[in-house]
Amino acid sequence: MSDRALFLDRDGVINVEVGYLHRVEDVKFVPGIFSLCRTAMRLGYRLVVVTNQAGIARGFYTESDFDALMTWMSEVFLAEGVELDAVYHCPFHPEHGVGEYRREHEDRKPGTGMLRRASREFGVVLADSVMVGDRCSDIAAANSAGLRRVFLMAGTEASQCGGEYSEVSRLDEVERWLMDQG
Repeated sequence: MSDRALFLDRDGVINVEVGYLHRVEDVKFVPGIFSLCRTAMRLGYRLVVVTNQAGIARGFYTESDFDALMTWMSEVFLAEGVELDAVYHCPFHPEHGVGEYRREHEDRKPGTGMLRRASREFGVVLADSVMVGDRCSDIAAANSAGLRRVFLMAGTEASQCGGEYSEVSRLDEVERWLMDQG
């Protein structure tokens, strides 16, 4: 298997952002996500979801709710011919967390913990890997971890993000870039 990965944020990249998504009935997949993932797999990329889940920290839903939703989403991906290699999430928030979830954690983007975990667990070479995110924290995490390329979904941040990235309005733009790179 490949030593490079396509890292995907969840909300705003895989599914349309609805605010603290935790129910199957609220899921609407972003157009192009399955095609992008099939292409990435064909090109030898591992597929790794890396998502901050402040809704768990805030007590809006539980880790069990998150796991159940991701199990369902993974089954939909499989039906579309896509196998996710890993789903990493950070349930902590340093300010708005409740109880044990109120703390800083290296996994919380812009931290690099989830990206580095994929490197450890799968031998992913971060310098050969790519990320698609929708927040400046995604860009910062990818830049700090030394990823080869970072894409930001347009229209999700009020102002420009710092760091190196390419803004895209649709996932097929990322897919074309991957195909051009080979």
